[in-house]
Amino acid sequence: MPLDTTMREDLRALGNPGSSDFRVDAYPFYQLNRVASRYNVAIESVLRPLEIDIPTWRVLMILGERAPLAIGQVSKSAVINLSTMMRIVERMAKANLVTIAPSASDGRVRELALTEHGAQKLAAAREATSPLYEKIIKGFSQDDFGQLLALLDRLYENLD
Repeated sequence: MPLDTTMREDLRALGNPGSSDFRVDAYPFYQLNRVASRYNVAIESVLRPLEIDIPTWRVLMILGERAPLAIGQVSKSAVINLSTMMRIVERMAKANLVTIAPSASDGRVRELALTEHGAQKLAAAREATSPLYEKIIKGFSQDDFGQLLALLDRLYENLD
């Protein structure tokens, strides 16, 4: 049953797993995982024809914004542990999506950048995922969307 957010009840108490009144639908991390799982299923079906998986998509998006970037920075931004990121990056390099090179400022650090093929894959993925994005945000006002991002950022910051 969907949570009735029009209630004047303090839903924070219902979302506390230590409460005897706990309700899973009031637990924000349940809701976040529910949304993320459904999104992953939807985005996978859009990316599969492009031969891109979700971790590759994350790396392409990050490098499309700013490159070169240290592998550790990409790992943190993509929310993927470093050992897993190393395997993803090696696979992406073999597919000619990224280059891996020593940092100009610190030779111990390896940096990633998109290849021309990687930039083309990113452009194709952005075009393919755009309709899904539009569908997902349908009905959100400018203020709603800004508030959603601000609230998610606040949850993230509170986890420090």
